[in-house]
Amino acid sequence: MLDSPAASALPPSFRIEEDGRSFRLDPRDPHFFADPYPTYAALHRTAPLAFWHEAGCLAVVSQPLVERVLKSRDFGRVLSEDGSGRAPAREIADHLRHFQEVEAHSLLDLEAPAHTRLRTLLTRAFVSRRVEALAPTITTIAHELIDRFDPSGPVELVSAFAEPLPVAVIAGLIGVPREDAGHLLRWSHAMVAMYQMGRTPEVELAADAAAREFRDYLVALIAEKRRKPGDDLVSALAEAETDKGKLSDAELVSLIVLLLNAGHEATVHQIGNALVAFARSGVSLGPLAESEPLLERTVEEALRFDTPLHLFRRFALRDVELGGTTLKPGEEVALLLAAANHDPTVFPEPDRFDPSRPRIPHVSFGAGVHFCIGAPLARLELKLAFRSLAERYPDLQPIAPPRFRDSYHFRGVERFDVALQPKAG
Repeated sequence: MLDSPAASALPPSFRIEEDGRSFRLDPRDPHFFADPYPTYAALHRTAPLAFWHEAGCLAVVSQPLVERVLKSRDFGRVLSEDGSGRAPAREIADHLRHFQEVEAHSLLDLEAPAHTRLRTLLTRAFVSRRVEALAPTITTIAHELIDRFDPSGPVELVSAFAEPLPVAVIAGLIGVPREDAGHLLRWSHAMVAMYQMGRTPEVELAADAAAREFRDYLVALIAEKRRKPGDDLVSALAEAETDKGKLSDAELVSLIVLLLNAGHEATVHQIGNALVAFARSGVSLGPLAESEPLLERTVEEALRFDTPLHLFRRFALRDVELGGTTLKPGEEVALLLAAANHDPTVFPEPDRFDPSRPRIPHVSFGAGVHFCIGAPLARLELKLAFRSLAERYPDLQPIAPPRFRDSYHFRGVERFDVALQPKAG
């Protein structure tokens, strides 16, 4: 079994102020992004609602409070001044022009009515039967990747399995040729880096270049799908319509970029994080191939135990009280989703990986009107990824500690080397 990090190891940059109302923490502290959970536990004990200096806003770790904010109409992603659901227009830095143009119609940064219209159109194309129909394809891709493992030597699971599986799935869903998946991966990595805390000018330039290339690629793809529609999401989105009309090309580009970036990045990290959790907890993959209920509970516990998205931000839309603190319109809160998933008042022994928990009300997919539209696909990919590994290599033996990415507020394994033990018989 892979050793877990020392439970008492707090990052050197972490300090709760004497009044318990604020704290300091560098999210790029290697001790923190390697294992943030001791820090979250300390916040639960002494500062469950406190100002995080480096984030510049109030941080919330309580599961009930996080869930309340996610579902409340008193909070939102933007403070719209004209009732459109869009943030006020602001001057765009020239070196981020392409990135901001792509992000202009992102569901993540809209509220009603703009959000309602785009989400309705996306929902009509992203129907459950389209997701369910992907199961055979996901299984085939997973086994093709496993076929490439070399049983005689160590396998690095992130690059060999966790990363290529979701990007191949999302490329097929969107209608992108599989041979172009490498471009999608490169663009996605560069753009998602913009959401990290402490980003650099180099990150911004790389993200803008990726946004330009990704936009140009998708504009050509959309034009082709309009001429020759196929059984894919881009074709369905191009045809989707409500009484307020169809999607513009700019809106289509933003939605497809979001689907790829959110759907791929999060699932890559969740597969890797879960495999590390299994190894550290002594969980064998073998039984997952034999029991559908156990497999589904294990997926939910993996989502709770080490979710890839650790922070959502919300603005107060009006005067509102939160945990005894009054917020004014425009004031921001940082919802620490992974900390909420480890709230000891909701999850007894939160740092123990336990698929037998009777109830797993995690907030890994958010809640309310911004609940992750790709949650059914993510759950399906996780289930089939774990089952496929269990059928072929039920006992993966780590040969080195995993290495986590410096990418907060995302959390994901960067490298995880294992030795393979094929299934007997």
